[in-house]
This record gives sequence, structure tokens and C-alpha cells, in this order.
Amino acid sequence: MSRDPDISIRIFSAPEFLRPVRVMVDALASQCGFDDHSCGLISLAMDEALANVMRHGYKGQRDGRIWISAWTHESPDSLEVVIEDLGVSVDPRTIRGRDLEDVRPGGLGVHFIRHTMDECSWEQRPGGGMRLRMLKMVPAAAPEPPR
Repeated sequence: MSRDPDISIRIFSAPEFLRPVRVMVDALASQCGFDDHSCGLISLAMDEALANVMRHGYKGQRDGRIWISAWTHESPDSLEVVIEDLGVSVDPRTIRGRDLEDVRPGGLGVHFIRHTMDECSWEQRPGGGMRLRMLKMVPAAAPEPPR
């Protein structure tokens, strides 16, 4: 990224921090031009990504560090979010959503992230942990119907 993020925070890997992050991301997405429905979907993707870091990366430990950075972009209007951690590192090629035919609670976070965001990519961080980059484009306004 060529410029500093619009928002950058560090949280611990404790579930009580999910709601404040959702509120922050929802507000930034709204400011970026997303409608209420899209803001909710972006917040859901964030929530799922952070829950996965807490559950799988830090194995439920509440004192792991998570860094969240967000950028708004113009031309095209979009929101970019990067989540970084120092938890368990995995091969990004092994990150898959569960088969939707397998009906049971949990395990759909990766599916939600991939289908909600326009772009997402996981990578191992040098020195340990993971980095998730997500991008969502503001849909182009529908053209006015001819009069």
C-alpha cells in the first residue's frame, strides 16, 4: 500500500472486540458509499475473518495481537481491509470454505468472505502469522432510465 491506512487499530484476540470492529468497519463502508445491505455484508466478512483468527490462529487464546488496517479508494470507489496476526501460520492454498452440502453449524467463514468481498487473499507473514487482504468495490450507480 502506497499510503497510510485511513484507519489502523490493534486488538487482542478476544471475542468482545468483534462488535466494536464491526461498528467501525460499517461506518467506514457507509462513508465509502456502500448501501446498508452491503455494509452489513462487509461487517459480516470482517467478523468471520476475525473469528477465524481468534479460533484457529490463536486457538482461543485471548491475548494474541491482531492488526486491522483499512483504506478507502477512489476511481473506483472501494474499501480495502488488511487483517494481520501472529497466530498459527497455514499454507494459504489449504484455506477453503466447507462444502455447502455439509449442513451443520459453523465452518462457513471462508465461504462468506469469498462470496461477500470482490477480492480476498491470504498469505503467510514473514516471521509468522497470517495476512488477509479483502477488497470490496462500491457498485456503480444504475443509469437513469430514459424519459
